[in-house]
Amino acid sequence: MDSSDHRKRKRIFRPSTYPYSLVYVFTVRSFVLCFSFLIFLFLLSYHNIPFTSSVFRPVLVVSSLSLLSSSSDLYSTSHSFQDFSSSLLDLTIEGRVLFPDHVLLMVNKNDLAVKDTDFECVYGSNIEGDGVVVKEKAFSVDVYGESESGVLVRCPLPPANYSAVVNLRSFRRSGVMKKSNQTVNSWENVAYAATLDGNTVVVFVKGLNLRPDRESDSRQFSCHFGLGSFEKDGRYALGTKAITAAQEVVRCSVPLSIVKSPEKARGIRVTIGMLPHIHAKANEHVFLPSVAKISDLKYEKRKNVGNVKYDLCVCTMVWNQASALREWITYHSWLGVERWFIYDNNSDDNIKDVIEELETENYNVTRHVWPWIKTQEAGFSHCALRAKQECSWVSFMDVDEYFYFPYSTPGHQSLRSRGYAGQHSLRSLVANLSSSSPRIAEIRTTCHSFGPSGLNSAPSQGITVGYTCRLKSPERHKSIIRPDALDTTLLNVVHHFHLRKGFRYMNLPQSTAVINHYKYQVWEVFRAKFFRRVATYVADWQNNQNEGSRDRAPGLGTEAIEPPNWPLQFCEVWDTGLRDFVLSNFADLSTGLLPWEKSSF
Repeated sequence: MDSSDHRKRKRIFRPSTYPYSLVYVFTVRSFVLCFSFLIFLFLLSYHNIPFTSSVFRPVLVVSSLSLLSSSSDLYSTSHSFQDFSSSLLDLTIEGRVLFPDHVLLMVNKNDLAVKDTDFECVYGSNIEGDGVVVKEKAFSVDVYGESESGVLVRCPLPPANYSAVVNLRSFRRSGVMKKSNQTVNSWENVAYAATLDGNTVVVFVKGLNLRPDRESDSRQFSCHFGLGSFEKDGRYALGTKAITAAQEVVRCSVPLSIVKSPEKARGIRVTIGMLPHIHAKANEHVFLPSVAKISDLKYEKRKNVGNVKYDLCVCTMVWNQASALREWITYHSWLGVERWFIYDNNSDDNIKDVIEELETENYNVTRHVWPWIKTQEAGFSHCALRAKQECSWVSFMDVDEYFYFPYSTPGHQSLRSRGYAGQHSLRSLVANLSSSSPRIAEIRTTCHSFGPSGLNSAPSQGITVGYTCRLKSPERHKSIIRPDALDTTLLNVVHHFHLRKGFRYMNLPQSTAVINHYKYQVWEVFRAKFFRRVATYVADWQNNQNEGSRDRAPGLGTEAIEPPNWPLQFCEVWDTGLRDFVLSNFADLSTGLLPWEKSSF
């Protein structure tokens, strides 16, 4: 080795200079990095720099639903994304569901007082590089779930060229949502609710396309449960086989780890796995999208005196029926109904105020937010599970349907006393059946359909007094059921349920009781039916399907245009029985006013 090579090696490895060189390099690098970070923060906070964000980029295009422009009367403004990025609300959007006329946002409120907060919906542009967002006021805000831990926000459809990945902003707090899930699900293909029932979980789901009024082969279905980080990643840690499947309801066994600690199941996301064919392997399951989290309805049970079940409860599903509730509840409470479950299907009238009023007057009424359209059968199954904790008998009926007891003849004294019905007559009827005929689990009552009865405007004294002309022949029936005797499928066709083996139904004689169904009211009321019908397997009025069905108005067609002589339609028999009964038993002796008239004044 020559001397020059030896000197180079000494310079390279000389210990006295190496540390100082390293310190110098790191000092310069740190200075450059810090300076660059400060420049980045300055630019980020400077509102005139048009940054774009991936928060509002679409991740799902739902071809079956058109993202129509929102109506012109909605509050709408445009801003750059920086206007909303300065701070974040303590809220998390856990799911979005796209409906034909709105976008539903499911929010974990994290102890936020929703009553004190108004939301506006924030939409991002679909155009690449466009950082502009649009704000529109939310249609409605509702709490839901156990202990009202969640919030449902209904937003208008996004304007043209804007994403359905809607965000939220508060009027009273600056900032937008954080930790936002970016998926948008279609209302026609999603698991939307789930509840425990003993050692099973009952899942409510759209998209199975099962036949109505039939139990389906459960072998092609399974339930899958998300736990911890698995759920966050859209994966599911546990799975069990389906026990039953019918219409929109799938029942599965609960995993053993959950059975041992059922309280841990509450809040777990669950979905349905579906095999493409019956001979497919288990790993070929296709998971349906899900916004369903397991609830336990027994925790929602109201405190009752002595913890004794109510003899008679009523469940109904409504849309914009606030004006009809007071008369319906007042009348049937007099007949003995003790508990009311009102499933509110996206009403935008003052139904919350009406129910709160009735509550203060000691009518035992609760409103349950049920945002899922075309799900009346599934909603009734859900209500049957809820009522099972509190009620011996439950009547499933609409707010335009009224039980009526004609004058009783001696031949029917086994069902009720001779003469006109007295107070609590309906409750006494079901209580007597419970003790005398324990195998009867469903009471079917014939319905008579009433027409407009010559009226052009809604009757001021209420529908029981105003409508007195009906069709001669009865149409269909409605049922009062024992929720503990229902088949495990919870199968129903709105008018009646399937019962477990060993139980049977009875047809109530028309001389004992009938239901006055005020189906065809004055046109201004009836035309609201054209908006949407709540039953899953019943065609909407505007669709030209099953036009000869008894579920439709004969000869009406598919357009909300008043037919000639509407006030005189559906009038074959004048029947003033219930009108006379109401005026005799409910009118104030001094003023002649009915209880629901007083309230309206």
